[in-house]
Formats: sequence, C-alpha cells, structure tokens
Amino acid sequence: MVRGDVKDQQIKADLQLASFWRDSSENGFLPYAYYTGEAAKLENSEKSLTFAAQLFLNNLRSQENPALRSWMASQSRDLFERAEVLNPGNDSTKIGLGATYIFGASGEPTDVMKGIQKILEVARRDSLNMYAQLMLGLGGIESGQYDKAIQRLIKVVHFDPANIEAVLSLGEAYERTGDIATAKIWYAKATKLTSNPELIEAINERIKSLK
Repeated sequence: MVRGDVKDQQIKADLQLASFWRDSSENGFLPYAYYTGEAAKLENSEKSLTFAAQLFLNNLRSQENPALRSWMASQSRDLFERAEVLNPGNDSTKIGLGATYIFGASGEPTDVMKGIQKILEVARRDSLNMYAQLMLGLGGIESGQYDKAIQRLIKVVHFDPANIEAVLSLGEAYERTGDIATAKIWYAKATKLTSNPELIEAINERIKSLK
C-alpha cells in the first residue's frame, strides 16, 4: 500500500501527467485517460473512479484497433468495479460496467451477453432509465439483434429527441437491417442535432453512400 504523503505526491504526479497529455496533441487521449485512472485508483473515491472509467468507455466504440479497444475496456472495467465496491447501489456504475463487456472487442458473444444481462438488471427495475435503454440499444447492434436495438433506441429518442447518439444509432440499426430509406431519415435527423461541420459532413457522406 502507498501511504500518506507518498500517495498524495503520486496522485499529484499522475494528475500532472494527465494534464500534460490532455493538452499535448490529438494523440494524447490514451495516456491522459491512463494517468487519470491511475490517480483515481490511488484517490479511491467513487467520483474520480467513475470519471476515469467513463473516459475510457466513451471512446471505446470509436477505437478501431482491437488490441487497444480491449485494453481500454479492461481499464474501464477495473475502474467501474472499484467504484461499485464503494457504492454497490449506483445504477450508472452497473450500466457502465456492463457496457465495458459489450464494447470490449473480445470477440466473445458471451461477453456481450454478460454485459447486456448486467444492464438488464437495471432496466427491468427502472424502465425509465434512458442510459440503460441506450446501452441496451447499442448492445443490440453489437450482438446483431437489430429489432431489439431499434425498440430500445426508439424509446430513448421518444424520451429525449435531441439524443444524437441514439438517433445516429437508429440510422445504423436500420441500415444493417437493409431498410436504407428509414436509415437515411434517421441520419438526416442527426444532422439537425449538431453544429459540428465535420460530423455533419461525415453523416451526409454516409447518406450518399447508401444505395
């Protein structure tokens, strides 16, 4: 165990390194998240652990390198598990932990289902938890259960019409079912929910590529 001043000094050093990498370049995200996580483990507060875990989780789906994606998932999972020990009743932590299994790129369908089951524990108890519904919708896309994914995502968009992640994911789900006309409608809706010109351009390119 690291004790007293030594622990505080290590936390400070990790946070300084995290800050350096955060501000350094586009390639600084992974070391930024890593050192943020290392500081959170030493600090061992629910707030710092879930913040660091969410950093990794929020960038999992966009990570195309399978090895890095798996590593990010394991980092996120470890942090969420530590937070869950501190507060076993936090539903957001349970959902986040489940999501690390869904998006961890292990290639194991059992991992995806394990993650979905963990999130379903929350959704069955609280059907209005839209974070759970969103993650289940995204999990449905990952596992190829597109009809279930669409049902979940429609529920999220009905509750929160401005949720661009749910709207874009509906476009993806319909595209994967072969319903290109409906996919285009949802992608077009997504362009109205952002002012980011690069994202709008990317969505429009996606729409043009659909035949």
